[in-house]
Order: sequence, then C-alpha cells, then structure tokens
Amino acid sequence: MTAPSAPKAPASVAVFCGSNFGSSPVYADAARTLGTLLAARGTTLVYGGTHKGLMGVVADAALAAGGTVVGVINQRLFDRGHLHPGLSRHEVAPDMRARKARMAALADAFIALPGGLGTLEELLEAATLTQLGDHAKACAALDVQGYYAPLRAMLSTATAEGFMKPEHRDMLVIEPDPARLLDALAAWQPPTVTKWIGQPGS
Repeated sequence: MTAPSAPKAPASVAVFCGSNFGSSPVYADAARTLGTLLAARGTTLVYGGTHKGLMGVVADAALAAGGTVVGVINQRLFDRGHLHPGLSRHEVAPDMRARKARMAALADAFIALPGGLGTLEELLEAATLTQLGDHAKACAALDVQGYYAPLRAMLSTATAEGFMKPEHRDMLVIEPDPARLLDALAAWQPPTVTKWIGQPGS
C-alpha cells in the first residue's frame, strides 16, 4: 500500500509584505523562513521587487536557498533605486495598479506577511477577486505573533452581520506556521457559492 502523495505546491506564489521591518525581529524571521521554504518546494516567489523591509528579507532568503524570485516594481520606486539587485528577473510596471495586476497574473496563489496599508489592500483585493470568481486562486496570511487575528475577527463579524457567507470567511487561510500554510495552499479548493445573501436572481 503506497502512502498518499503530498499536496502539490503552487508553481508560483505572490507574497505581499511590509517595506518596513516591524517592531520585532520575529517578523523578519518569519519572512526568512517563508522565502526558504518556497525555494525548497520549487515555488517561484513573485513580489514587489524592492530590497526594503520584509520584502527584501523574503527575497534574499529565497535567493540564498536557490529559488527563483521575480520582482514587479512600479516606475516610481524603480526610479528611486529601490529595485533589489539580485533577482532572477524583474519587470517595471507604470504604477501600483498595474504592478498588482501583473503580480496577480504571474502568481498561482497569494500570501500576506505582516505589513501596512498596501499589504492589507493587496491581500483583500486578491481575496475579493477569488470571491467574485475573477480568478480561482488561494489567498493566505501568515499569522506571525497573532498579527492577523484582528482580520480573522473582522471576517467573523462580517459573516455574523450578514455581509459575507461562511464559505468566503473560511476561504482565506490564516495560519501561523509557514510550512502548514504552504500545505494548506496546496490543498485549497475555491468556494462554490456566490457572494449574494438572500437576494433572488443572484
């Protein structure tokens, strides 16, 4: 009797994360671990292309472990000299909207590390597109030190108040362990319900 095969990892993952380091070294440690694991699993890292903050940490780790790292940087940051110098390849997008769209096109799944407004916006946009069926790609958050517990609570509130179905609350993988998070992405299945609640013809 053969053992069940491990879930198949996505070929490429877009990682959203802060361009700052955060107030604790645990954030950089988590970014480093995730980058190393992505490389070990043969998964291409797609990210925002800079050498700043956690973005630089996750890219450095993946590269050091022999992984492929694709950076998509916007023109303004490229002109400021923020492009990571050691990437496998990079693209320059005209603006942030084009940058996000290109990252989404290159990625089979999405992971958010801790970050600020941009990170949250990128994660929630990707999840919204999955909810709407514009793509069928898993979205996850690496819950370093409980960073994403408030987001989990907000999604539960939205569900309890009738603005979101449980299937859409639960489709976002929020997991503190990087290896288990990647396993969950490999096993993820898209929801099969529409977003509308109690509305005829939806």
